[in-house]
Parts: sequence; C-alpha cells; structure tokens
Amino acid sequence: MIEDMRLVGLSDGTQQVSLDAVARLARHYKRSPQDWTEEQVRTYFVERSRRGLAPSTVRVHLFALKFLFLNTLPRDWSLLKRYRIKKTKRLPIVLSRTEVWLLSDHLRKPNLRMCATLMYACGWRVSQAAHLRVEDLDGKRMVRWVRRGKGDKDRQVPLPTRTLQDLRQYWRDGRPPPPWLFPDATGKVPINRTLLDRAIRAARQASGIRKRMSCHTLRHSYATHLLEHGADLRTIQGLRGHANIKSTIVYLHRTQGVMDNVRQMINELIDRP
Repeated sequence: MIEDMRLVGLSDGTQQVSLDAVARLARHYKRSPQDWTEEQVRTYFVERSRRGLAPSTVRVHLFALKFLFLNTLPRDWSLLKRYRIKKTKRLPIVLSRTEVWLLSDHLRKPNLRMCATLMYACGWRVSQAAHLRVEDLDGKRMVRWVRRGKGDKDRQVPLPTRTLQDLRQYWRDGRPPPPWLFPDATGKVPINRTLLDRAIRAARQASGIRKRMSCHTLRHSYATHLLEHGADLRTIQGLRGHANIKSTIVYLHRTQGVMDNVRQMINELIDRP
C-alpha cells in the first residue's frame, strides 16, 4: 500500500493517516485486510457513524479503505462505489493575539512551545513544524522552505526576525541531534504530531481559553490576523499554499474589521429614524 501511494504521489502526511486508518480496522477485527469481507467493512462504518465521529475523521478512513481495496487489494465491492460522506463547511475557530501568547505561556517544554510558535508565526501545518530541519531555514533571506507541501509543491514562507532569534536560542540551549530540530525521545524521527496536539489541548485547558481548538487553530489565526493587518487575499493564498482562492476567502468572515463593520451596519439598520 505504501508503494502504491508513493506511485500516485500522495504526500507523506496522507500516507501516514491512511496507514493508521487501515491499521485501526485491522486491530478492530484482529485479522489481515486481505481477509476482510465487504459486510465487515460496512459494519465498521455503521459503528463509526453511531459513535458520532466527525465526518472529516470518517472521510479519512473511507479514503484509506477505498485506496486499499481499489488499488492494493482490488475488490469489486459496491460499497466502495456508493458510499459517500457529505463534506461539512464550518468557519474556522480563531484565537485573538492575546490568547495565542497566553497559550504559548502554558506550553512548558521548549520544543512544544517553539513548535506552537512556528505554527502561528509562519502559518505552518503541524507536520511542517514537526519536520523542520536546519537546511530548510534561510537566515539571510529570512524564509523557510516548505518542501513537498500540500499538492506536492515547494514554497517559501517568511520567517519573522523574532522567531528566527528564538529558534537559534532553542538550538543553542538544546542542541537537538540532526537532521530534525524537533526530534522525538529517540532522536531519530520528528516529534509525533499527536503529542503536539495533546500538548496544545492541555495548554488551552490550563490557560482558561474556552474556545475548542487544535494545532490547526494556530494556522487559522495566522491567516486571519494577517488579513486584519492589511495583507491581501492573494498573498495569504500563496503563504497558505491554497490551490483555490475559495479556501482563503473563508478568513474574511473571521476578521475583526469585517465583524465590526457588519455590527455597525446592523446597529444603523435597527435604529429608529
């Protein structure tokens, strides 16, 4: 399955979550995927729906199993052809700048705090922060190379001066073994993204922030705050790596300036002449 995913050019992140989804089902039935029946797979998804899992999570599982049984272990199952999950459209949760730094203050471990800072200061996905290497940084031009980002595209992202200074201090203090700036306990692979997400959630609870959030919330906040400070949509589209401007327009609805303007217009509408 790994070979087949590489052949069609799926990103490392997509490969990993797909393998995790297949492994979860294998543990559920305690048998090899080649021994599963169509009814077992159907029952598995029925159970996931009854448990109330987020549609995005179920969609990841469905993609993984469709890939497995249409490519690696071909099966002529009608379930794979007819099963669809409607994509929900929700506005992203955004933190205020004060909340961002409050969250950072409650991340006690330097590697976790530095990763969170990068997700906000540079708008990176959690995998892009976790997989940061020294050679990805260009200190002279103040940029970071994002290699094989979403859509298998390389791009450059501005690196704030303060963030680069903090990164250098972090490296001097900890001297992490190459090539990763944020290795796990073994020092051989990058820090686990699940660990990062758990740390963010724990810091949110400890800080008293009431908004439901994850690591990706910091990336959403980055784009929204840039818009509030005058950056145009096309620039943010490029920084975020969005193929379609529609993915960027959603942040217009979350900027404080837009909300203030709408609030003022509504107040004028309901005022009696």
